[in-house]
Amino acid sequence: MSNRSSNKLNVPEARAAMDKFKMEAASEVGVDLKEGYNGHLTSREAGSVGGQMVKKICPVRTMKYQRADRTAAKHMIELSYIASITC
Repeated sequence: MSNRSSNKLNVPEARAAMDKFKMEAASEVGVDLKEGYNGHLTSREAGSVGGQMVKKICPVRTMKYQRADRTAAKHMIELSYIASITC
């Protein structure tokens, strides 16, 4: 097993912005996040902060439109396409 961590920022100067973003996400979901070590958090609380961050970074787009039904004359079908950017 490798000791290499993929949890590193590509731009080290962005750490302050990411910390601010994490604090904003924590306040949105009602988690008491402190600067430094947060060992008092449950897995659920920590996951909700990370989930909120992902939700903001990778939004889901939905597009709906109607087209003519190919099997019944003068009928319309509503189609939905859901797209998201995978990070």
